[in-house]
Amino acid sequence: MAEDKSLNDLFLDTVKDIYFAERQILKALPKMAKAAQSPDLKAGFEQHMAETEGHVDRLEQVFELLGKAPRGKTCDAILGILEEGKSIMDDFKGTAALDAGLVSAAQAVEHYEIARYGTLKSWAEQLGMTEAVALFDATLKEEVATDNKLSQLAVADANRKAA
Repeated sequence: MAEDKSLNDLFLDTVKDIYFAERQILKALPKMAKAAQSPDLKAGFEQHMAETEGHVDRLEQVFELLGKAPRGKTCDAILGILEEGKSIMDDFKGTAALDAGLVSAAQAVEHYEIARYGTLKSWAEQLGMTEAVALFDATLKEEVATDNKLSQLAVADANRKAA
């Protein structure tokens, strides 16, 4: 018989998932910055690396609110998305399409994060976790802003050069 699980359990499980994901993203961003040909894209990846460190810090605050030690749970989704990004870096290295591919890979990561943080914010509201709601909202806003910046870089530069 399956043990009875609640939204609290699902919430903690998902916090562990995104914590693992953010830590993996922190490892991938320097490689993406190094691979980027456009100075603007390189700078964007470097800026997002600093923001991602803040996301990890906020998640650690959520763990503290929950009275739990920060611990990740393997996130197969982010591992797959990051592997696709690595393949783009390998397959398109030195080509005019590389930056467009990097933007695409980065946006796949952002969309995953936006989905996770939006869900966590909603669940935190449902569970009455006001402090966690504010932490998730701050991160969600940064993720959406990063996605918008990536779209602007794609349209203004990377996609044109790739064509």
